[in-house]
This record gives sequence, C-alpha cells and structure tokens, in this order.
Amino acid sequence: MSDTQSEIQAEAAVPTTPSVRFADFGLSPDILRALSDQGYVHPTPIQAEAIPIVLQGRDVMGAAQTGTGKTAGFSLPIIQLLLAHANTSASPARHPVRALILTPTRELADQVADNVKAYCRHTPLRSTVVFGGVDIAPQIAALRSGIEIVIATPGRLLDHVQQKTVNLSQTQILVMDEADRMLDMGFLPDLQRIINLLPKERQNLMFSATFSGEIKKLAGTFLKNPVTIEVARSNATADNVTQTMYRVDEQTKAQAVSFIINERKLKQVIVFSNTKIGASKLARHLENEGVKASAIHGDKTQNERMAALEAFKQGEIEVLVATDVAARGLDIAELPCVINFDLPYNAEDYVHRIGRTGRAGASGDAISLYADKDERLLVDIEKMIKYKFVRAELTGFVAKPSSSPERSGRREGTDGRGERGERGEGRSDSRSASSPSSRSQQHTRSAYTSTPTGGRREKIDPWFLKPYEPTASADVPPEAAAPAGGSIKSPKVKLAALLGGVPKS
Repeated sequence: MSDTQSEIQAEAAVPTTPSVRFADFGLSPDILRALSDQGYVHPTPIQAEAIPIVLQGRDVMGAAQTGTGKTAGFSLPIIQLLLAHANTSASPARHPVRALILTPTRELADQVADNVKAYCRHTPLRSTVVFGGVDIAPQIAALRSGIEIVIATPGRLLDHVQQKTVNLSQTQILVMDEADRMLDMGFLPDLQRIINLLPKERQNLMFSATFSGEIKKLAGTFLKNPVTIEVARSNATADNVTQTMYRVDEQTKAQAVSFIINERKLKQVIVFSNTKIGASKLARHLENEGVKASAIHGDKTQNERMAALEAFKQGEIEVLVATDVAARGLDIAELPCVINFDLPYNAEDYVHRIGRTGRAGASGDAISLYADKDERLLVDIEKMIKYKFVRAELTGFVAKPSSSPERSGRREGTDGRGERGERGEGRSDSRSASSPSSRSQQHTRSAYTSTPTGGRREKIDPWFLKPYEPTASADVPPEAAAPAGGSIKSPKVKLAALLGGVPKS
C-alpha cells in the first residue's frame, strides 16, 4: 500500500457524518471510484460543510482543527468543477492552469499534491507540484506539457512566472491553504504579486486551522462575499489529544526529552524546536544517548528533509527534531506523540504542532517543556485555546550533572564526589586557589604534574601558577635609574646608506 493510500484511509477514520455519503454531493463516478478504492465513503464535518458550497462556485473561508480532512474538502469539488474542461488531447494548450493551490511549506505542498493525484486517478485531469530546494528542470518540463491543477509554494511559483514557464491567465480557482502561516513567513508581497497575475473573475478558497485578525483582513481584500465555515471553535485543539506541561530547568531540557522518550518507550515522536541550531544540537544529543534521531529545518536541503521524513515514516528514525517548517503539512498516520522542546513564539503554532498527533480520530499525546522564562508564552497559548494547563513536575526525572569542564565544578580525574583526587591538579584547581601561598605550595610539588584522565595526560607548567613577584628593576627608584648629568640618551641607530646618501656629520 502506498503512503498516499494510507493517508487517505487514515483521513477516512476521522469522525464523520454517517448520514451523509459522498455520492450525495453529485460527484463524478470517476471521483467516487477513486474514493471507493480507498474505503472513503462518508465525509468529515468540514468536508460535508465545504463541498456543497464550493460546488456552487462560492468563495469560502474554512476553519477546522488540523487533521480533519480540509484537503479533500477543497480538492474534491475543484476536481468536479474542472471535469467539464477535461480532455485527453496531447496539446499543452488544451491543458492550461485552471486551479492554483498555494501552500506555505514544501512538505505541505507535497502532501496536498499526493492527495490531489489520488483523487484524479481515474480522470483525464493533470496535476503537478512545484516548490523550491530541488531541481527546477523537471518542474519546467511538467508545466510545459500542460497542467490543469498546480500546487505550489509562492516563491518557486514566481520563479516559474519569471522564466515564463507557467501562465496563470486562465486560472479559475485560487486556494490558499494554511494562509495564516504564509503571512507569518512573510509571503504577503509574493501573494499580492500572484493575485495580480490571476483573472479578476475567479473563485477564491481559504482554508486553515486558525484565523487571526490579519488573515481576516487579508481575506477581505480578495474574497467576495465568502461563506465562513467553522466546524469547531476557532483555534481549538483536538479533544483526542492529551496535553501535558512539564516545568524543567532550561539547562536540563535535552535530558528531559531523552528521559520522556526512554521512559515511555516512544518509537515515533516529533520534537519541535524554535531554532535551527537548537534542533541540530538536540538531535546530536539524542544520538549520543542512543536514540535514532535526525533534524529537519530550513538550512537542510529539500532532498535531505524529504529523506529524513521518509526514514521517519519507515521507522528507521525514532525521533524527528523539527522547527516550525514541519509544523504544517506532516501527515503521519498514528503518530503517538509530539514534544515541544521550546514553546512556540506564536501561540497559533502550538495548535499546528500538536495537530501532528491525534490525527484521523486516533488518540495522541502532546508534551510541552517550559522554564520560568517561558511563562508569558504559556499564558498566550492558554488565552488562545481557552484552556488552563496544569503545571506538572516530571516524575522520576533526575538531571545528570553536566560533564562540561566549563559548566561543572570539577574536572576529569576527580574521585566522583566533587572533591579533588590525590593528584588532581588543573585549571579548576588553579582558579580556586585564593592566596599566593596556596599557589606556591602547588609550585613546590613537582616541575610538571600529570593527572590520570582515562588515558589522557595533561601537563601543567607550575610557572603559570606562581604568584606575581615584581622584578628587581621595578624596585629601583626612578631618580636612581637616570644618570646624574641629565636625561638618558638613546644610542644612535645605524642607517643603511645607498650611493653616498648619508649626510656629513
């Protein structure tokens, strides 16, 4: 079974409306056949609400909890509407871009493209996906062959526009998926450029798990009398996800993540970090702890990110450490747990992060770690989702003392109790010597002192441990240093002469 098939089957397990069937929407037999192949019979609430309205040609603002099937909610009626123009001609001119689906991330674009391709399986309609980070040549070839449905990230789409490999003059339907995230990522100028390239008469659809004030303002600029669809409270989290907040010290967060993974015997978990460096460091820490981990973030190439994601889906990697580049678009069936190593700066990202688990109606755990400095971020999340967290302590977790010489009070070669060994002398000891006499005693022990450090021998030159002693010249009074006759004359400096250029004295 392909990944796409498993994703569609998982989508079918989302709480549905049993009294309604897809056949009731008047969808084409070819679409129903594709859905039937996957056992996809009853729509989810967002699909049941959205599909009839989109089929009427109305503009839509759709909000629903992540993982509830929004992709099918807009892609199925789009395919139905475009079937009137479907043909099997080999001419690219007969296959113009009629529907454009914009997504904020490459991963989400790839996921949406897989679903659209599955739904179009038995129709003549063509679809493709374009995003950055990969070779543009295959995308150019696909677009020039004629494509009705294009799924794209804004930046790469504008690259194709500049190279004149895509023409949007006949686009009838525009979809913005996760539009709030596109604003967060600074895509507003690109979105405006793309909108200006489209025909003024078109259908506009906007779907997201959250709708901020900025998104509603953007929607007002290009949506025409939209129908707002909200199948759940705005910015709500799924009821089947158990949310837990653990308070830990900032310095011990990485150890806490290792403890949670080992204690719960987690074999598939996504850990979210706010920074690229933090994600890479945490992945290395987990690897050192014996956990198979990998990091994905914006500094990774698209091929590296896709390879890591595929390895995670196949079980070759147990932990995927990710920045918010992966908060949207990752659809992994039966993901049991996500961990917030850092609380997100944007409270809405919390909803999308924990939405990676508890998908398809399954239960899931969302564990978050927070330190004292994160209290404001935690309060912002509580205000947005209208839920008061219980601040819990991580039972059984005991932080290990840091092994770093810069952060520990003892160095290698100690007796394990924080005291110096019999021969343990080094930088930490020299810093703790508070008087010249103590440093003098260290100097008299040996010319060079070596400390057993598991095969390493570190030599300390006692000269550097001696107290400051003024030189003899420093004790001479200034008047004694100068001759009685007056000031000190510096000796004449011999100059090199070339061709008799030295003046006569």
